[in-house]
Amino acid sequence: MIFLSVILSLGMSQILKGLFYLLKKNQKKTQELMEILTWRTGGMPSSHAAVVSSLCASIGFAEGITSNLFVFSFWFALVVLRDAVGVRRAAGLHAKALNALGKQASEKAGIDFHPVKEIQGHTPMEVIVGIFLGIFVAMGFYLLRQF
Repeated sequence: MIFLSVILSLGMSQILKGLFYLLKKNQKKTQELMEILTWRTGGMPSSHAAVVSSLCASIGFAEGITSNLFVFSFWFALVVLRDAVGVRRAAGLHAKALNALGKQASEKAGIDFHPVKEIQGHTPMEVIVGIFLGIFVAMGFYLLRQF
């Protein structure tokens, strides 16, 4: 139950990202859609948040919220969520600023510039939606198991 809940949360979050991409972008590219569906990070909803919240909620339903495994998964989830909305987002914004400065310096001084990878973190809303998605999937598996 726990494994399936986590996998379904991941799959659903990536599919939702693909749907948002299709609804949002005017020019759709098959390669970009495939990257979103398979491995690209960032975007609505947060797959990081969906996975860890599904893991934590599933463990809570299966083992109880007083179990050591739940406590561990809860704190693990908090670290991942903080990273998704804070550290990774800040690193992505810094990389974007560095690339803009590098491009300007390259154009003015004629030096060769290779941009750094811009890792896209998550907005708080993307993380919140991911959390709810993960919890609802875990709750669905728990309720199905009861019947």
